[in-house]
Amino acid sequence: MMSARPSSGEAPRLGHRAVLAIAVPIMASNVSEPLIGVVDTAILGQLGDAYLIGAIAVGSVIFSFLFWAFGFLRMGTSGLAAQAAGARDDDELRAVLGRALLIAGICGVALILLSPVIGDTAFHLVEGSTAVESHARDYFDIRIWSAPAALMNYVFLGWFIGVGRAHIAFILQLLLNLSNTVLDAVLVLGYDMGVEGVAIGTVVAQFIAALAGVWLMKRELGLRTGAWSWPRITSAVMLRRTIAVNTDILIRTICLIFAFTWFTAQGAKQGDIVLAANAVLFNIAMVVTYLLDGFAFAAETLSGQAAGGRDRARFLDAVKLSSLWAAVGGVLMSLGIWLLGEWCIDLLTVNEEVRATARIYLFWAVLFPITGVACFQFDGIYIGVTRTADMRNMMLISVIVYFAAWSYLTPLYGNHALWACLVIFFIIRALTLGARFPALVRDTFPLAARTDGARLPHE
Repeated sequence: MMSARPSSGEAPRLGHRAVLAIAVPIMASNVSEPLIGVVDTAILGQLGDAYLIGAIAVGSVIFSFLFWAFGFLRMGTSGLAAQAAGARDDDELRAVLGRALLIAGICGVALILLSPVIGDTAFHLVEGSTAVESHARDYFDIRIWSAPAALMNYVFLGWFIGVGRAHIAFILQLLLNLSNTVLDAVLVLGYDMGVEGVAIGTVVAQFIAALAGVWLMKRELGLRTGAWSWPRITSAVMLRRTIAVNTDILIRTICLIFAFTWFTAQGAKQGDIVLAANAVLFNIAMVVTYLLDGFAFAAETLSGQAAGGRDRARFLDAVKLSSLWAAVGGVLMSLGIWLLGEWCIDLLTVNEEVRATARIYLFWAVLFPITGVACFQFDGIYIGVTRTADMRNMMLISVIVYFAAWSYLTPLYGNHALWACLVIFFIIRALTLGARFPALVRDTFPLAARTDGARLPHE
Protein backbone atom coordinates (compact mmCIF):
# COMPACT_ATOMS: atom_id res chain seq x y z
CA MET A 1 0.00 0.00 0.00
CA MET A 2 1.07 3.60 -0.43
CA SER A 3 2.15 5.15 2.81
CA ALA A 4 0.25 8.18 3.94
CA ARG A 5 1.28 11.69 2.94
CA PRO A 6 0.93 14.79 5.04
CA SER A 7 -2.46 16.33 4.65
CA SER A 8 -1.08 19.83 4.67
CA GLY A 9 2.12 21.78 4.68
CA GLU A 10 5.10 21.78 2.37
CA ALA A 11 8.49 20.17 2.53
CA PRO A 12 11.02 22.55 4.09
CA ARG A 13 13.40 24.45 1.84
CA LEU A 14 16.75 22.80 1.35
CA GLY A 15 19.89 24.04 3.05
CA HIS A 16 23.59 23.33 2.68
CA ARG A 17 23.42 20.64 5.34
CA ALA A 18 20.92 18.58 3.32
CA VAL A 19 23.21 18.63 0.30
CA LEU A 20 26.35 17.76 2.25
CA ALA A 21 24.58 14.99 4.17
CA ILE A 22 24.22 13.16 0.86
CA ALA A 23 27.28 14.41 -1.01
CA VAL A 24 29.96 13.67 1.58
CA PRO A 25 29.27 9.95 2.10
CA ILE A 26 28.61 9.55 -1.63
CA MET A 27 31.96 11.16 -2.40
CA ALA A 28 33.58 8.62 -0.11
CA SER A 29 31.67 5.74 -1.70
CA ASN A 30 32.10 6.93 -5.29
CA VAL A 31 35.86 7.12 -5.03
CA SER A 32 35.97 3.39 -4.34
CA GLU A 33 35.07 2.60 -7.97
CA PRO A 34 38.15 4.18 -9.60
CA LEU A 35 40.22 3.19 -6.57
CA ILE A 36 39.85 -0.41 -7.73
CA GLY A 37 41.81 0.56 -10.82
CA VAL A 38 44.23 2.67 -8.83
CA VAL A 39 44.92 -0.14 -6.34
CA ASP A 40 45.39 -2.63 -9.17
CA THR A 41 47.78 -0.24 -10.93
CA ALA A 42 49.71 0.61 -7.77
CA ILE A 43 50.19 -3.00 -6.70
CA LEU A 44 51.35 -4.16 -10.12
CA GLY A 45 53.40 -0.97 -10.44
CA GLN A 46 55.61 -2.21 -7.62
CA LEU A 47 56.74 -5.07 -9.88
CA GLY A 48 58.32 -2.54 -12.25
CA ASP A 49 57.13 -3.87 -15.62
CA ALA A 50 55.26 -1.37 -17.81
CA TYR A 51 53.42 -4.12 -19.70
CA LEU A 52 51.73 -5.29 -16.47
CA ILE A 53 50.31 -1.81 -15.88
CA GLY A 54 49.29 -1.69 -19.52
CA ALA A 55 47.55 -5.06 -19.21
CA ILE A 56 45.48 -3.83 -16.28
CA ALA A 57 44.74 -0.60 -18.16
CA VAL A 58 43.43 -2.55 -21.17
CA GLY A 59 41.55 -5.08 -19.04
CA SER A 60 40.03 -2.40 -16.83
CA VAL A 61 38.83 -0.29 -19.74
CA ILE A 62 37.14 -3.35 -21.25
CA PHE A 63 35.26 -3.93 -18.01
CA SER A 64 34.53 -0.24 -17.75
CA PHE A 65 32.81 -0.54 -21.11
CA LEU A 66 30.97 -3.72 -20.11
CA PHE A 67 29.89 -2.77 -16.62
CA TRP A 68 29.44 0.97 -17.15
CA ALA A 69 27.25 0.12 -20.12
CA PHE A 70 24.95 -1.30 -17.45
CA GLY A 71 25.31 1.84 -15.36
CA PHE A 72 21.62 2.42 -16.04
CA LEU A 73 21.05 -0.14 -13.27
CA ARG A 74 22.52 2.39 -10.87
CA MET A 75 21.32 5.62 -12.45
CA GLY A 76 17.87 4.53 -13.56
CA THR A 77 17.21 2.83 -10.22
CA SER A 78 18.33 5.93 -8.35
CA GLY A 79 16.06 8.29 -10.27
CA LEU A 80 13.01 6.03 -10.09
CA ALA A 81 13.59 5.26 -6.40
CA ALA A 82 14.03 8.95 -5.58
CA GLN A 83 10.73 9.81 -7.24
CA ALA A 84 8.95 6.97 -5.43
CA ALA A 85 10.47 8.17 -2.16
CA GLY A 86 9.35 11.74 -2.89
CA ALA A 87 5.82 10.47 -3.52
CA ARG A 88 6.05 8.37 -0.32
CA ASP A 89 5.13 5.18 -2.21
CA ASP A 90 6.85 2.30 -0.38
CA ASP A 91 5.20 -0.32 -2.57
CA GLU A 92 6.79 1.22 -5.66
CA LEU A 93 10.13 1.47 -3.86
CA ARG A 94 10.13 -2.32 -3.53
CA ALA A 95 8.97 -2.75 -7.11
CA VAL A 96 11.74 -0.49 -8.45
CA LEU A 97 14.29 -2.59 -6.58
CA GLY A 98 12.76 -5.88 -7.73
CA ARG A 99 12.70 -4.87 -11.42
CA ALA A 100 16.30 -3.70 -11.32
CA LEU A 101 17.60 -6.84 -9.56
CA LEU A 102 15.76 -9.02 -12.06
CA ILE A 103 17.42 -7.19 -14.96
CA ALA A 104 20.81 -7.30 -13.23
CA GLY A 105 20.66 -11.06 -12.71
CA ILE A 106 19.67 -11.80 -16.31
CA CYS A 107 22.30 -9.45 -17.75
CA GLY A 108 25.06 -10.74 -15.45
CA VAL A 109 24.55 -14.34 -16.53
CA ALA A 110 24.31 -13.26 -20.19
CA LEU A 111 27.69 -11.52 -19.96
CA ILE A 112 29.33 -14.71 -18.69
CA LEU A 113 27.75 -16.82 -21.44
CA LEU A 114 28.79 -14.34 -24.12
CA SER A 115 32.27 -13.73 -22.71
CA PRO A 116 34.18 -15.56 -25.50
CA VAL A 117 32.63 -13.33 -28.16
CA ILE A 118 32.95 -10.22 -25.99
CA GLY A 119 36.62 -10.91 -25.29
CA ASP A 120 37.57 -11.53 -28.91
CA THR A 121 35.78 -8.37 -30.05
CA ALA A 122 37.25 -6.22 -27.29
CA PHE A 123 40.86 -7.27 -27.87
CA HIS A 124 40.43 -6.76 -31.59
CA LEU A 125 39.40 -3.14 -30.94
CA VAL A 126 41.96 -2.38 -28.21
CA GLU A 127 45.33 -3.18 -29.68
CA GLY A 128 48.32 -3.48 -27.36
CA SER A 129 51.65 -5.25 -27.48
CA THR A 130 51.78 -9.05 -27.37
CA ALA A 131 52.77 -9.01 -23.69
CA VAL A 132 50.01 -6.57 -22.77
CA GLU A 133 47.29 -8.50 -24.61
CA SER A 134 48.35 -11.87 -23.20
CA HIS A 135 48.10 -10.72 -19.58
CA ALA A 136 44.97 -8.64 -20.28
CA ARG A 137 43.21 -11.74 -21.62
CA ASP A 138 44.06 -13.66 -18.45
CA TYR A 139 42.60 -10.78 -16.44
CA PHE A 140 39.43 -10.72 -18.58
CA ASP A 141 38.80 -14.47 -18.40
CA ILE A 142 38.78 -14.36 -14.60
CA ARG A 143 37.10 -11.06 -13.85
CA ILE A 144 34.10 -11.73 -16.13
CA TRP A 145 32.78 -14.07 -13.42
CA SER A 146 32.11 -11.05 -11.22
CA ALA A 147 29.42 -9.79 -13.64
CA PRO A 148 26.27 -10.81 -11.69
CA ALA A 149 27.62 -9.42 -8.42
CA ALA A 150 28.91 -6.22 -10.03
CA LEU A 151 25.54 -5.47 -11.63
CA MET A 152 23.67 -6.24 -8.40
CA ASN A 153 25.96 -3.80 -6.61
CA TYR A 154 24.95 -1.11 -9.12
CA VAL A 155 21.30 -1.73 -8.24
CA PHE A 156 21.88 -1.59 -4.49
CA LEU A 157 23.90 1.61 -4.76
CA GLY A 158 21.29 3.30 -6.93
CA TRP A 159 18.42 2.27 -4.71
CA PHE A 160 20.06 3.34 -1.45
CA ILE A 161 21.09 6.66 -2.99
CA GLY A 162 17.58 7.23 -4.33
CA VAL A 163 15.96 6.74 -0.93
CA GLY A 164 18.50 9.08 0.66
CA ARG A 165 20.54 6.42 2.51
CA ALA A 166 23.91 7.71 1.36
CA HIS A 167 25.68 6.30 4.39
CA ILE A 168 24.66 2.76 3.39
CA ALA A 169 26.00 3.28 -0.12
CA PHE A 170 29.23 4.42 1.52
CA ILE A 171 29.41 1.27 3.65
CA LEU A 172 28.94 -0.98 0.62
CA GLN A 173 31.57 0.75 -1.48
CA LEU A 174 34.00 0.93 1.41
CA LEU A 175 33.59 -2.80 1.94
CA LEU A 176 34.15 -3.42 -1.77
CA ASN A 177 37.26 -1.27 -1.90
CA LEU A 178 38.85 -2.60 1.28
CA SER A 179 38.18 -6.20 0.27
CA ASN A 180 39.69 -5.57 -3.15
CA THR A 181 42.76 -3.87 -1.69
CA VAL A 182 43.50 -6.58 0.86
CA LEU A 183 42.89 -9.45 -1.56
CA ASP A 184 45.00 -7.88 -4.32
CA ALA A 185 47.89 -7.20 -1.96
CA VAL A 186 47.82 -10.73 -0.57
CA LEU A 187 47.47 -12.49 -3.91
CA VAL A 188 49.93 -10.34 -5.89
CA LEU A 189 52.57 -9.34 -3.38
CA GLY A 190 52.16 -12.31 -1.04
CA TYR A 191 51.57 -15.16 -3.48
CA ASP A 192 53.13 -13.64 -6.63
CA MET A 193 49.98 -14.27 -8.70
CA GLY A 194 50.42 -11.15 -10.86
CA VAL A 195 47.53 -10.08 -13.09
CA GLU A 196 45.56 -13.23 -12.25
CA GLY A 197 45.72 -12.34 -8.56
CA VAL A 198 44.33 -8.87 -9.24
CA ALA A 199 41.41 -10.36 -11.18
CA ILE A 200 40.60 -12.97 -8.52
CA GLY A 201 40.73 -10.35 -5.79
CA THR A 202 38.28 -8.14 -7.67
CA VAL A 203 35.83 -11.01 -8.29
CA VAL A 204 35.75 -12.07 -4.65
CA ALA A 205 35.40 -8.45 -3.47
CA GLN A 206 32.38 -7.89 -5.74
CA PHE A 207 30.58 -10.93 -4.32
CA ILE A 208 31.36 -9.89 -0.75
CA ALA A 209 29.80 -6.48 -1.42
CA ALA A 210 26.76 -8.02 -3.13
CA LEU A 211 26.02 -10.30 -0.17
CA ALA A 212 26.33 -7.32 2.16
CA GLY A 213 23.93 -5.42 -0.10
CA VAL A 214 21.30 -8.13 0.24
CA TRP A 215 21.53 -8.02 4.02
CA LEU A 216 21.40 -4.21 4.19
CA MET A 217 18.48 -4.13 1.76
CA LYS A 218 16.45 -6.49 3.94
CA ARG A 219 17.28 -4.39 6.97
CA GLU A 220 16.16 -1.16 5.25
CA LEU A 221 12.90 -2.63 3.96
CA GLY A 222 12.11 -3.90 7.44
CA LEU A 223 11.89 -0.27 8.55
CA ARG A 224 9.40 0.65 5.83
CA THR A 225 5.77 -0.06 4.99
CA GLY A 226 4.60 -1.71 1.80
CA ALA A 227 4.93 -5.26 0.52
CA TRP A 228 6.51 -7.13 -2.39
CA SER A 229 4.16 -7.61 -5.33
CA TRP A 230 5.23 -9.70 -8.33
CA PRO A 231 2.37 -8.32 -10.50
CA ARG A 232 3.54 -4.80 -9.68
CA ILE A 233 7.18 -5.64 -10.39
CA THR A 234 6.22 -7.09 -13.78
CA SER A 235 3.61 -4.43 -14.58
CA ALA A 236 3.72 -3.82 -18.34
CA VAL A 237 3.34 -0.06 -17.94
CA MET A 238 6.11 0.25 -15.36
CA LEU A 239 8.37 -2.15 -17.22
CA ARG A 240 8.00 -0.03 -20.35
CA ARG A 241 8.89 3.09 -18.38
CA THR A 242 11.86 1.35 -16.77
CA ILE A 243 13.08 0.03 -20.10
CA ALA A 244 12.69 3.43 -21.78
CA VAL A 245 14.65 5.18 -19.03
CA ASN A 246 17.30 2.48 -18.95
CA THR A 247 17.68 2.35 -22.74
CA ASP A 248 18.34 6.08 -22.93
CA ILE A 249 20.91 5.83 -20.14
CA LEU A 250 22.45 2.76 -21.78
CA ILE A 251 23.02 4.64 -25.05
CA ARG A 252 24.41 7.62 -23.15
CA THR A 253 26.75 5.42 -21.13
CA ILE A 254 27.96 3.41 -24.13
CA CYS A 255 28.90 6.68 -25.83
CA LEU A 256 30.76 7.84 -22.73
CA ILE A 257 32.70 4.63 -22.29
CA PHE A 258 33.39 4.39 -26.00
CA ALA A 259 35.06 7.80 -25.79
CA PHE A 260 37.22 6.54 -22.89
CA THR A 261 37.90 3.26 -24.68
CA TRP A 262 38.99 5.12 -27.78
CA PHE A 263 41.33 7.18 -25.63
CA THR A 264 42.98 4.03 -24.23
CA ALA A 265 43.12 2.30 -27.62
CA GLN A 266 44.81 5.26 -29.28
CA GLY A 267 47.27 5.51 -26.41
CA ALA A 268 48.10 1.81 -26.79
CA LYS A 269 49.09 2.41 -30.41
CA GLN A 270 51.79 4.79 -29.16
CA GLY A 271 53.56 2.07 -27.17
CA ASP A 272 53.54 0.53 -23.70
CA ILE A 273 55.15 3.55 -22.03
CA VAL A 274 52.56 6.06 -23.26
CA LEU A 275 49.76 3.58 -22.52
CA ALA A 276 51.01 3.12 -18.95
CA ALA A 277 51.54 6.86 -18.43
CA ASN A 278 48.03 7.62 -19.68
CA ALA A 279 46.64 4.91 -17.39
CA VAL A 280 48.37 6.40 -14.35
CA LEU A 281 47.10 9.91 -15.09
CA PHE A 282 43.62 8.72 -16.02
CA ASN A 283 43.31 6.87 -12.72
CA ILE A 284 44.36 10.00 -10.81
CA ALA A 285 41.87 12.14 -12.75
CA MET A 286 39.06 9.65 -12.29
CA VAL A 287 39.56 9.42 -8.52
CA VAL A 288 39.05 13.17 -8.08
CA THR A 289 36.28 13.15 -10.69
CA TYR A 290 34.37 10.49 -8.76
CA LEU A 291 34.88 12.48 -5.59
CA LEU A 292 33.42 15.53 -7.29
CA ASP A 293 30.54 13.45 -8.61
CA GLY A 294 29.23 13.19 -5.05
CA PHE A 295 27.58 16.59 -5.53
CA ALA A 296 25.93 15.32 -8.72
CA PHE A 297 24.55 12.41 -6.73
CA ALA A 298 23.17 14.86 -4.18
CA ALA A 299 21.49 16.77 -7.02
CA GLU A 300 20.18 13.48 -8.39
CA THR A 301 18.61 12.35 -5.11
CA LEU A 302 17.20 15.71 -4.03
CA SER A 303 15.93 16.75 -7.47
CA GLY A 304 14.32 13.35 -7.99
CA GLN A 305 12.57 13.51 -4.63
CA ALA A 306 11.42 17.07 -5.37
CA ALA A 307 10.07 15.95 -8.75
CA GLY A 308 8.23 13.04 -7.09
CA GLY A 309 6.75 15.48 -4.56
CA ARG A 310 6.00 18.06 -7.30
CA ASP A 311 7.95 20.71 -5.41
CA ARG A 312 9.53 23.15 -7.86
CA ALA A 313 11.10 25.44 -5.28
CA ARG A 314 12.77 22.52 -3.54
CA PHE A 315 14.02 21.29 -6.92
CA LEU A 316 15.63 24.65 -7.68
CA ASP A 317 17.20 24.68 -4.22
CA ALA A 318 18.73 21.27 -4.93
CA VAL A 319 20.15 22.44 -8.25
CA LYS A 320 21.59 25.72 -6.94
CA LEU A 321 23.12 24.45 -3.70
CA SER A 322 24.60 21.25 -5.10
CA SER A 323 26.05 23.11 -8.08
CA LEU A 324 27.60 25.75 -5.84
CA TRP A 325 29.39 23.11 -3.79
CA ALA A 326 30.39 21.27 -6.97
CA ALA A 327 31.97 24.39 -8.45
CA VAL A 328 34.02 24.95 -5.30
CA GLY A 329 34.96 21.27 -5.28
CA GLY A 330 36.04 21.39 -8.92
CA VAL A 331 38.51 24.18 -8.26
CA LEU A 332 39.88 22.44 -5.16
CA MET A 333 40.24 19.10 -6.95
CA SER A 334 42.15 20.66 -9.85
CA LEU A 335 44.37 22.46 -7.39
CA GLY A 336 45.01 19.19 -5.59
CA ILE A 337 46.13 17.42 -8.79
CA TRP A 338 48.38 20.37 -9.66
CA LEU A 339 50.07 20.30 -6.26
CA LEU A 340 50.17 16.53 -5.63
CA GLY A 341 50.12 15.08 -9.14
CA GLU A 342 53.83 14.26 -9.35
CA TRP A 343 53.74 12.59 -5.95
CA CYS A 344 50.74 10.51 -7.06
CA ILE A 345 52.54 9.46 -10.23
CA ASP A 346 55.53 8.23 -8.24
CA LEU A 347 53.20 6.39 -5.88
CA LEU A 348 51.48 4.52 -8.69
CA THR A 349 54.56 3.31 -10.58
CA VAL A 350 58.27 2.75 -9.97
CA ASN A 351 59.10 2.73 -13.69
CA GLU A 352 61.13 5.89 -14.32
CA GLU A 353 60.25 6.12 -18.00
CA VAL A 354 56.54 5.92 -17.23
CA ARG A 355 56.97 8.53 -14.49
CA ALA A 356 58.73 10.95 -16.82
CA THR A 357 56.15 10.50 -19.59
CA ALA A 358 53.23 10.98 -17.19
CA ARG A 359 54.70 14.28 -16.01
CA ILE A 360 54.59 15.59 -19.58
CA TYR A 361 50.81 15.18 -19.72
CA LEU A 362 49.96 15.99 -16.08
CA PHE A 363 48.48 19.36 -17.07
CA TRP A 364 45.52 17.65 -18.77
CA ALA A 365 44.63 15.72 -15.62
CA VAL A 366 44.58 19.07 -13.78
CA LEU A 367 41.88 20.29 -16.20
CA PHE A 368 39.59 17.29 -15.71
CA PRO A 369 37.69 18.47 -12.59
CA ILE A 370 37.13 22.11 -13.58
CA THR A 371 36.05 21.28 -17.12
CA GLY A 372 33.90 18.30 -16.13
CA VAL A 373 32.03 19.67 -13.13
CA ALA A 374 29.14 21.23 -15.07
CA CYS A 375 28.30 18.16 -17.16
CA PHE A 376 28.52 15.93 -14.05
CA GLN A 377 25.98 18.17 -12.29
CA PHE A 378 23.62 18.16 -15.25
CA ASP A 379 23.87 14.37 -15.38
CA GLY A 380 22.68 14.16 -11.79
CA ILE A 381 19.78 16.53 -12.36
CA TYR A 382 18.60 14.86 -15.56
CA ILE A 383 18.81 11.39 -13.98
CA GLY A 384 16.92 12.54 -10.89
CA VAL A 385 13.91 13.70 -12.91
CA THR A 386 14.40 10.82 -15.43
CA ARG A 387 14.80 13.24 -18.32
CA THR A 388 16.91 10.61 -20.02
CA ALA A 389 16.06 11.23 -23.69
CA ASP A 390 17.75 14.63 -23.50
CA MET A 391 20.79 13.03 -21.87
CA ARG A 392 20.99 10.55 -24.73
CA ASN A 393 20.64 13.15 -27.46
CA MET A 394 23.13 15.61 -26.01
CA MET A 395 25.65 12.80 -25.50
CA LEU A 396 25.36 11.79 -29.15
CA ILE A 397 26.10 15.37 -30.23
CA SER A 398 29.09 15.52 -27.86
CA VAL A 399 30.56 12.27 -29.16
CA ILE A 400 30.38 13.54 -32.73
CA VAL A 401 32.27 16.69 -31.73
CA TYR A 402 34.78 14.55 -29.79
CA PHE A 403 35.69 12.44 -32.81
CA ALA A 404 35.76 15.45 -35.11
CA ALA A 405 38.25 17.11 -32.76
CA TRP A 406 40.30 13.91 -32.56
CA SER A 407 40.55 13.57 -36.34
CA TYR A 408 41.75 17.17 -36.68
CA LEU A 409 44.04 17.51 -33.66
CA THR A 410 45.75 14.11 -33.42
CA PRO A 411 47.94 14.43 -36.52
CA LEU A 412 49.18 17.76 -35.17
CA TYR A 413 49.62 17.12 -31.45
CA GLY A 414 49.72 13.34 -30.85
CA ASN A 415 48.98 12.25 -27.28
CA HIS A 416 48.29 15.85 -26.20
CA ALA A 417 45.42 15.79 -28.69
CA LEU A 418 43.91 12.70 -27.02
CA TRP A 419 43.76 14.51 -23.70
CA ALA A 420 42.50 17.73 -25.27
CA CYS A 421 39.64 15.87 -26.94
CA LEU A 422 38.42 14.54 -23.57
CA VAL A 423 38.37 18.08 -22.19
CA ILE A 424 36.46 19.30 -25.27
CA PHE A 425 34.06 16.39 -24.79
CA PHE A 426 33.23 17.51 -21.23
CA ILE A 427 32.69 21.13 -22.28
CA ILE A 428 30.35 20.27 -25.17
CA ARG A 429 28.28 18.01 -22.92
CA ALA A 430 27.87 20.83 -20.40
CA LEU A 431 26.84 23.35 -23.05
CA THR A 432 24.29 21.08 -24.72
CA LEU A 433 22.71 19.88 -21.46
CA GLY A 434 22.62 23.46 -20.19
CA ALA A 435 20.74 24.53 -23.31
CA ARG A 436 18.01 21.96 -22.56
CA PHE A 437 17.69 22.78 -18.85
CA PRO A 438 14.88 25.41 -19.16
CA ALA A 439 12.75 22.85 -21.00
CA LEU A 440 13.45 20.29 -18.27
CA VAL A 441 12.14 22.65 -15.58
CA ARG A 442 9.12 23.65 -17.64
CA ASP A 443 8.11 20.07 -18.46
CA THR A 444 8.79 18.64 -14.98
CA PHE A 445 6.72 21.33 -13.21
CA PRO A 446 4.12 22.43 -15.79
CA LEU A 447 1.63 23.80 -13.26
CA ALA A 448 4.32 25.86 -11.55
CA ALA A 449 5.32 27.31 -14.91
CA ARG A 450 1.73 28.44 -15.45
CA THR A 451 1.53 30.08 -12.04
CA ASP A 452 4.64 32.22 -12.14
CA GLY A 453 6.87 29.63 -10.51
CA ALA A 454 4.75 29.21 -7.38
CA ARG A 455 5.50 26.11 -5.38
CA LEU A 456 3.18 23.23 -6.06
CA PRO A 457 1.06 22.00 -3.17
CA HIS A 458 1.53 18.43 -2.00
CA GLU A 459 -1.26 16.01 -2.65
